[in-house]
Amino acid sequence: MKTVDRFLQYVSFDTQSKEDSATYPSTEKQWVLAHRIASDLQSLGIAVSIDEFGYVIGKIPANIAKKTARIAFIAHMDTSPDASGKDISPRIVSAYDGKTIVLNEKLDIRMDPAVFETLKGNIGQDLIVTDGTTLLGADDKAGAAEIVSLAEYLMKNPAVPHGDVSFVFTPDEEVGRGTEKLDLKKVEADFAYTLDGSTVGEIAYENFNAALAKVLITGKSVHPGSAKGKMLNSIRVAEEFDRLLPEFMRPEATEKYEGFNHIMGFQGTCEETVIRYIIRNHDRALFARQKTDFENASAYINQKYGAGVCTLEIKDQYFNMREKIDRAIHVVDIAKAAIRECGLEVIVEPIRGGTDGARLTELGLPCPNLGTGGYNYHGPFEYCSIQEMNLAVEIAKKIVAKVATM
Repeated sequence: MKTVDRFLQYVSFDTQSKEDSATYPSTEKQWVLAHRIASDLQSLGIAVSIDEFGYVIGKIPANIAKKTARIAFIAHMDTSPDASGKDISPRIVSAYDGKTIVLNEKLDIRMDPAVFETLKGNIGQDLIVTDGTTLLGADDKAGAAEIVSLAEYLMKNPAVPHGDVSFVFTPDEEVGRGTEKLDLKKVEADFAYTLDGSTVGEIAYENFNAALAKVLITGKSVHPGSAKGKMLNSIRVAEEFDRLLPEFMRPEATEKYEGFNHIMGFQGTCEETVIRYIIRNHDRALFARQKTDFENASAYINQKYGAGVCTLEIKDQYFNMREKIDRAIHVVDIAKAAIRECGLEVIVEPIRGGTDGARLTELGLPCPNLGTGGYNYHGPFEYCSIQEMNLAVEIAKKIVAKVATM
């Protein structure tokens, strides 16, 4: 099966994860794609397991006598909570001409290359777009489809020499829990690659340090007709808390290595308001300083309005993989060589986000991230290049071949 056809099948499944769920996976619907991917691998003759947490792991044993490194390729099955993943209506724009793409004429939703500049690099390619009302799911079903295509290639070409290769599909990556329950002993790899990036030819091995912050403001509700000197409106106090954080550190004002504090949700009444943030920075010291900004804001609110008015919880999610990847830089060098052999220029970009690879690297499995051909993730302007998806598969094939000669 062609990678594009497999991708179009996978995006038909709504696998949106949920931030505040107590279950694992966070949504029941992720199981549907998990079973589909497992079935696809099994139909190729690959031994597959699905554990109680929704992890799908397939393995192809080495076909060479020489002892070489064990390798894994990893993609996540869920899509972002930021935009709907239900009833996706993908459409192929053949030989993109560089002009504005009308996603939805009725709703007048257009994707203009003057705004979405990555489109300028896709001229002449066949692009899969949405109808402007949902995300596409290229993040990360492009990676999932590419990995299954790699598995199909290896199974249908048994003469191609390779070491042990594992294929891992995770739930809940988009809510920062993608590897929370993953047993690395079951992966059986010495190093790995996530296929969860953007432009093909890209390799990323540094990412944000990441934390979640939850701010609870407790107010005092009194009838507004007799509220003078008595009411404490938690919504107004919550707004004040947000203003205490550096305005220049909002995501819309940052780029490249600049960190940010991003407000993810704000729900409140006069009596109680909850604000949720994500905190991001590549630099560990600056990351710690950002968390201190939250602590100082909380202390100020409690000093001004009374102890217990503001309750702050900060939870670290993952850390920058760069420090540990530097100790296993051969993993990066292998991928760079494979990219060049496919006729592409290597693009080294820091991830302004995170991947399963960040946590896996922290746990001792070096795991840089490779591009898949998807763009504009987490929203209705998401799209994917068919040609780049095919190139991503070719890069993975070359990585397997290179590892077999180590």
